[in-house]
Amino acid sequence: MEVIITGATGMIGEGVLLTALNHPDITKVLMVNRRTSPLRHPKLSELIVKDFTDLDAHSSQLTGYDGCFYCAGISSFGMNEDKYNHITFYTTMMFAKALTYVNPDMVFFYLSGVYADSSESGKIMWARIKGKTENALNTLDFRAVYSFRPGFIIPLKAQHNVRLIYKVLNFIYPLVFPNKTLTYDEIVIALTRTMSFRYKKNILEIKDLKLIAKHYELDENSR
Repeated sequence: MEVIITGATGMIGEGVLLTALNHPDITKVLMVNRRTSPLRHPKLSELIVKDFTDLDAHSSQLTGYDGCFYCAGISSFGMNEDKYNHITFYTTMMFAKALTYVNPDMVFFYLSGVYADSSESGKIMWARIKGKTENALNTLDFRAVYSFRPGFIIPLKAQHNVRLIYKVLNFIYPLVFPNKTLTYDEIVIALTRTMSFRYKKNILEIKDLKLIAKHYELDENSR
């Protein structure tokens, strides 16, 4: 499998990237970043894109991939709705639409969030916009689109971009809330399996990611 990963300079994107590089079924990874990463690996190549809404000049470099793990994003803390909508919804959609032209058989995975609001009508701004993005992605002409909603993810030792609060919670959260805690291995295994075997839902909650990672609940009709 050959995959594109965005957001690799952020916390979750970095964890997904490092795990993907160690996954035996993933043979090539293209990380699309706005700034250069110091990471080097035989499977890894890098494409610097300053504007994710304008990929015309990069079409040839983005062609031929089986999947995209879209982990780019930003916290809504301190942001107004217009700016958060532009980064979370508009930028994601423009990037995804560009990929549909060069990789229509791709499976696209969008990093969403627990409590994303699929109704798009709730009071929480970030949840509404995440839900709107999930819904809009489902209308695109990929082979399949999935939104994954991880909860607390156990940080990797090799990660550099881990917030202090995660380092503190790592000693407590997995013990108190094991069913709401994921590893990066579980996430990447679930995503790669879903690229081969269609899952019955296009929103992957924590329990879905855990089940897929354990070979459970695959949609038998899509084998």
